[in-house]
Amino acid sequence: MNARFNLLDEPWLPVRRLDGRVEEVGLLELFARAGELSGLAETDPPNLIAQYRLLLAIFHRALSQGQVQWRLRDMAGYYRDGLPVERIHGYLEQWRERFFLFHPESPFMQVAALAAAEETRDKTKPWTQIALSSSTGNAPVVFDHAVDTLPIAIAAPRLLRQLLGFLQFTPGGLVKTLRDSDKAGALANTAAAMPQGDTLAQTLCLALHPVSADMGRDLPTWEKGPLAISALKGEPTLATGPNDRYTRLSRAVLLLSEGDDLAVERIRFAAGLALADDEHAPDLMASYRMGSNGMVRLSFTEGRALWRDLATFLPDAGGKHALPAAVLSWAEKLREQVGQTAAMPILVAGLASDQAKLLRWRAERFVLPCRLLEQAEAADELRDFLRRSEEDFSGLRQAATTLLARSMPDESHKDTRSRARTLLDNGPAAALYFSALERQLPRLLDLIGEARLDEAEAHWNDARHAALEQAWAAVCRQSGTTAKALRAQARAEPVYRALLKPLRPQSSVEEQVHV
Repeated sequence: MNARFNLLDEPWLPVRRLDGRVEEVGLLELFARAGELSGLAETDPPNLIAQYRLLLAIFHRALSQGQVQWRLRDMAGYYRDGLPVERIHGYLEQWRERFFLFHPESPFMQVAALAAAEETRDKTKPWTQIALSSSTGNAPVVFDHAVDTLPIAIAAPRLLRQLLGFLQFTPGGLVKTLRDSDKAGALANTAAAMPQGDTLAQTLCLALHPVSADMGRDLPTWEKGPLAISALKGEPTLATGPNDRYTRLSRAVLLLSEGDDLAVERIRFAAGLALADDEHAPDLMASYRMGSNGMVRLSFTEGRALWRDLATFLPDAGGKHALPAAVLSWAEKLREQVGQTAAMPILVAGLASDQAKLLRWRAERFVLPCRLLEQAEAADELRDFLRRSEEDFSGLRQAATTLLARSMPDESHKDTRSRARTLLDNGPAAALYFSALERQLPRLLDLIGEARLDEAEAHWNDARHAALEQAWAAVCRQSGTTAKALRAQARAEPVYRALLKPLRPQSSVEEQVHV
């Protein structure tokens, strides 16, 4: 097989220009025009984060080649004046041979040895095996209804983008080639956080990991040379650093194409370089919140909007509530260095899974005021506001469950309350409550950011009051209009009113008492 499609020159990465137009570029053009681009334009959340991590590994290694150490002041210069394009291009040209998508010895992010290995040379799988958005095996259908036996050909550059996301977010599970099972990718079941600048160049500066003592050992995949099958059969290993994590071949893959055609229908697939867990070195883009048994990695949960855990991305002086992603603290330090006081956008994207089952993916963007990012005191203020809204819903949920149970014909049955709770959870009340609050969240963040706490208190009380009213009205509609249901609503009304009372302005309460 001849070397074909070099990623330095050929267009394959989708980017968005400052005027909003989307196009595809190669790596050399991307770094040359990084100041003219607002960011990557990939639409699949896992692939988007993986592509950013690829660019960060290239940027980091390019700086490492040019100077052993760089300081925050150097990065501030790149942030203000633009990336060191000549240095990055020089690094890419040095490794040009390793950036061919098809290559007889070292295809990019693939394992050429699979073509000759006894375990894989006569076995192929559909390309959907490495596309997180596709159904394969017994995985649930997400966006397509293709079947394994009749894969529709896909353009190889597009499949590479799918492969990058797969390698980072694949859950652990059965592989049955070279090893029975394999470990998960670095970002499996993670809501990964990425600081965002006004341009792609600024974003890469904000998110770049700093130099470290063992930087010489922390190599991306393309600098390590072709992988042997014996390496794939080895035990899981710890990452040598971010560059290793960002480009780890968590599965061994080889794209197959016929002739000069770039279309791919099938691939070779096997266990990869398993990544061992290291609780002392969490992923730089992963945030942790306090769970019932200690810190747990933040992911996307069914029925739970991510903004409810927004404080997880903010500083916590005591470390009792959250451990924000390290990449966010580095970004804030750089912003301080350049005198940036505007709010910082944060992209949170990824994939949630349960063992080998892919459940959901999301990409969300939050704009966080500078004060929230810099001061743990401000972060605690937001935590307090969010805590109150959770307590409101907990009280509402208890009262609503009682109302629905009393509305049912067999009110005294031992399973009635459980059925009422299930009915409530499957109804619209929770969605109405939290979506009403979410619409008011940007204003709350602005007020906390400006330290206008009295106004923030009044604004969030009004928002909670309106959200409770909408949710309670939905519960009453759900209970029905029978005589039994109306009596249940009347009995539950005092509990509901007690939830609203602390949220009313004092003047309104006094007027009601007077009347």
